[in-house]
Amino acid sequence: MSLTDVIEGTRQAVSADPANAAVSFTVDHQLVTGTQVDVKVRDHAFRVDEPAPLGGTDTAANPVEYALAALGSCQVITYQFWAAKLGVPLTSVKVTVEGDLDLHGFFGFNETRPGFTDVRVTVDLDGPATREAYEDLERQVDEHCPVLDLFRNPTPTKTALA
Repeated sequence: MSLTDVIEGTRQAVSADPANAAVSFTVDHQLVTGTQVDVKVRDHAFRVDEPAPLGGTDTAANPVEYALAALGSCQVITYQFWAAKLGVPLTSVKVTVEGDLDLHGFFGFNETRPGFTDVRVTVDLDGPATREAYEDLERQVDEHCPVLDLFRNPTPTKTALA
């Protein structure tokens, strides 16, 4: 099924019933040992760990690296969807995401925010379209990328002990 078929099918389903636009995702996490965490998403599983300088065994990427990976991969996917929707031809999409973190906040050394202090996204698009078409595509992607929205805007979040 093409991306344009997915877009049109979703548009029709949501037009028929706006409740069809609401989706939920659940991700389960279980401590293995030290800083190793097993993660289960639907029928997929992966591990999270910290690098040795942060007390881990470096068996996998750490949580903030996965956050950057989520942003970059969401950008690539959103570029694909919006290119299809706008009819902008793309030969390739490459995204690099860099993030800076100040460990003062994570370790509680001072009142520094524990999250990223700066995130930079570099997008390399290739294809036969004009520069203006790719700039319009970038605006649409930045407006509609769900993970970019998470980075740019506060999201209501509650934590509760079971």
